[in-house]
Amino acid sequence: MSAKRIVQVALPVRLRRLFDYRVDHLAKVPDTGARVLVPLQKRKVVGVVCASSETSALPLSKLKAVSRVLDDKPLLPKELFRLLLWAAAYYHHPIGDVLQTALPVRLRRDSPAEPKPVVLWRISDAGREHLDTIPARYAAQRQVLELLVSAEGAALPSKSLSSTLPNVATVLARLETQGFVEKVVVDTPGLPRDREAPPTLNRAQQAASVSLEEAAGTYAPFLLDGITGSGKTEVYLDCACRTIARGRQALVLVPEIALTPQLIARFEGRLGSALAVLHSGLTDTERHRAWWRAREGSAAVVLGTRSAVFAPLARPGVIIVDEEHDLSYKQREGFRYQARDIAVKRAQLADIPVVLGSATPSLESMANAANGRYRHLKLESRAGSAKLPKVEILDLNRLALNDGLSAPVVGALKECLLRGEQSLVFVNRRGFAPVIVCTDCGWQALCPRCDARQTLHRASGRAICHHCGRQAPAPSTCPQCQKETLFPAGEGTQRVEEALVRIFPEAAVMRIDSDVLGAPDEMARALQAVRDRKVDILVGTQMLSKGHDFAGVTLVCVLAADQGLYSLDFRGSERLFQQLSQVSGRAGRRETRGAVLVQTAHPEDPAFARLREHNFAGFAKEALVERQTAGYPPYVRFALMRAESTQSGAAIRFLQSAALAGENLASRSAVEIMTPVPSPMERRAGRFRAQLLVRSKDERRFHRFLEDWVQGIEASREAARVRWSLDVDPQEMY
Repeated sequence: MSAKRIVQVALPVRLRRLFDYRVDHLAKVPDTGARVLVPLQKRKVVGVVCASSETSALPLSKLKAVSRVLDDKPLLPKELFRLLLWAAAYYHHPIGDVLQTALPVRLRRDSPAEPKPVVLWRISDAGREHLDTIPARYAAQRQVLELLVSAEGAALPSKSLSSTLPNVATVLARLETQGFVEKVVVDTPGLPRDREAPPTLNRAQQAASVSLEEAAGTYAPFLLDGITGSGKTEVYLDCACRTIARGRQALVLVPEIALTPQLIARFEGRLGSALAVLHSGLTDTERHRAWWRAREGSAAVVLGTRSAVFAPLARPGVIIVDEEHDLSYKQREGFRYQARDIAVKRAQLADIPVVLGSATPSLESMANAANGRYRHLKLESRAGSAKLPKVEILDLNRLALNDGLSAPVVGALKECLLRGEQSLVFVNRRGFAPVIVCTDCGWQALCPRCDARQTLHRASGRAICHHCGRQAPAPSTCPQCQKETLFPAGEGTQRVEEALVRIFPEAAVMRIDSDVLGAPDEMARALQAVRDRKVDILVGTQMLSKGHDFAGVTLVCVLAADQGLYSLDFRGSERLFQQLSQVSGRAGRRETRGAVLVQTAHPEDPAFARLREHNFAGFAKEALVERQTAGYPPYVRFALMRAESTQSGAAIRFLQSAALAGENLASRSAVEIMTPVPSPMERRAGRFRAQLLVRSKDERRFHRFLEDWVQGIEASREAARVRWSLDVDPQEMY
């Protein structure tokens, strides 16, 4: 049998193809899933071997040779590699880009697969003995030793010692030579923690746990449908512990970094230090180490946000997706995958259970549970003695507002303060006011690069576009009529915060939104202050609407509940109900029953009646009937082709030509191509945008059509003149 002389390599380029390279000069053909360094035009790039062959469409003499093999064995496990190939085909995205998504940033470069070990330092017995004898001229050495002594026996990383010493590496090297300090090499930073005893599960939690345990070792998708405060996390923890006891790993996904510190604390408390964390707030080095621990199996649990669904697992045992309905699981740029759906497919390929948990499941998951594709587990009561909050709908047609606050809301906040309880005021708009308008001539502050208004941020004196980020000093006079008649209309979190401080000067008011909190540790500190009862009134956006457990919050006030009712997206009502249900669920999670006040100008809308009853199942059932009648997902497959250009009209012309090119193919594939239209916000960040919807009831024929259609478009001249993308199963229709 002749030796294989060619490998097909996926490269980090936006082309839907593999590249052939010679390997006849190598002693061994690199394995599928291994990284190789290869020449590409005038540079060298890191690619992943996808296959090997004896022949190529090009003569062997014209093929370039692999420069170097970076991995002795496959870097990506077979199960993960199969998943990535499937994802590239399903989302019709270049395989090279998909494989890059699954690798830490460091491994996308010519770097060793195994990260450098973590080096910690501690003082030796000799160091303690000679500390007082170190001459004054060696102040740096004395300072390092004193810091290590203050650690009370714990080993510290050098970066903990370098805040006051720029040359700490040199100082440590000298102290090590003298025998005054010792190196401690560990796989991962952090000390083992004492494990907490698990609480006793209630009857519903036990039933869910038994169902999950019975499914161990087989593919079984579960929808864990539990109302807010019903103890879904305890079911996750019980499932993870049982999985670890069988020698397997658990992968746990959360939608946002803000939820990560809370779950880390819960899992570490129960499992000790057998945890690897993956999210965008980590450094490249930290992500690389966590990724490696997952791959090598030293991490019993891998916990992370969206991209962690591609974490390599040595011994996969279960996948858990918390808040599975959340929009954050959908990647909105580049490789537009849906992490929840990827998790289900991964579980199928690995033959393991997958748990999708939510108090307000996506309608797709509810439909899958209704038709038997998912096993439906329900937690219909709150854990312990907690009761669901009482929801009251406030009719804004009969109430006056002062900085967005009605009299009933102010009164309820006052009573809450008098009882020594905490409250949460939900305002889903950042800034001070979303509109700056002239009351004399009607001028409004519009973004020059977007079809959108600029938001006033009064604290910084800036007018900011929340779509493209453009900033400018807030005007003091009207640029059109030159009069001092500008008025900030509408309410954002800053305005509401100022109003609450003015109304309740004795209260501790805290605002939580992306303007005041950036890094995950800042968010963690702010949330801990709430849990420690150092905050009386919490003002925030959707960052606070999910997953957080505030024992002292008994009142939730929703100031502007109608935004979803005006949405152009068919999912608008679903998103609104989920958001209102989630934020309402922050109230009364302990013995004291909570209250929720919702301000709306449309109290007659059926969604508010369902919210008052805490009846998400009823809402979902009605919404699914509407979706099926209208021919919307999950009963019909959607794909949205988007295009944008700096030239007006270019994007719509490209989509018109794409639609024309696909007409014959669509008619043979039972696929409907809709008329291209400008995007709801046509101009954004200086680019003109348009979109084209494709839909079909036949999934197989739909994907065959997309594959052929996209290949044809990619080869056309028009495709090079605009920026375009294909979004399969879009979660936002704009």
